[in-house]
Amino acid sequence: MRYAVLSDIHGNLEALEAVLRDAAAHADGVLCLGDIVGYGADPAACIELVAERAEAITGGNHERGVAGLLDLGWFNRSARAAAEWTRERLDDDHRAWLGALPLVAEIAGATLVHASPDHPEEWDYLVSAEDGFGALAAFVTRLCFVGHSHVPGAWSVGSSGPEFVPGAIELELAAGRRYLVNVGSVGQPRDRDPRAAYALWDAERGRLAIRRVAYDVEAARRKIVAAGLPRFLADRLAWGA
Repeated sequence: MRYAVLSDIHGNLEALEAVLRDAAAHADGVLCLGDIVGYGADPAACIELVAERAEAITGGNHERGVAGLLDLGWFNRSARAAAEWTRERLDDDHRAWLGALPLVAEIAGATLVHASPDHPEEWDYLVSAEDGFGALAAFVTRLCFVGHSHVPGAWSVGSSGPEFVPGAIELELAAGRRYLVNVGSVGQPRDRDPRAAYALWDAERGRLAIRRVAYDVEAARRKIVAAGLPRFLADRLAWGA
């Protein structure tokens, strides 16, 4: 079974559709690590598409915020404005669906979680080598997928010692090692590459790669501006930051 593992779509329909088109040629199923909404101008369409396509979905901090389960004071000003805008444009069923998403799930021997598997509800970011190595003991499966930081990378530990590989990774999952993989962001990358990012995981062959997909950034940017959302949320799509 080959899975496309998506995270941090953030209401960016153009990026999501481009990733799903790319994944159709490579993956048999779709997994989602949360933050389907927030920042972008198409939250309802993204919810519907992910709900239709994904086999397993975990909730992120933006789901919790929009559903009223996380105080919006936790967010910075732009993110809070986007969460309030999103909440007003979703119906009760959408908000209830977002609020019911689990924080942790398991599928095919892998743990799925939006933020750190160590206390997922605290929304810790995994970016540095130290961040990831500290979280490797927090799950029991051989492999764990996370998002939240919008920056791809992989941490692993085994008899030969720890290893951290940042950026666009390709991995052969070695026997005897455990892995934590940040799949990056579909809808708002922050590694100075504006292309959408997702992970392609071949569960049978033990292979994993981060794929980058170009999409219509300008169309997504125009929608954010037209919606009256903070312009910063539009402009940073082109920056990849």
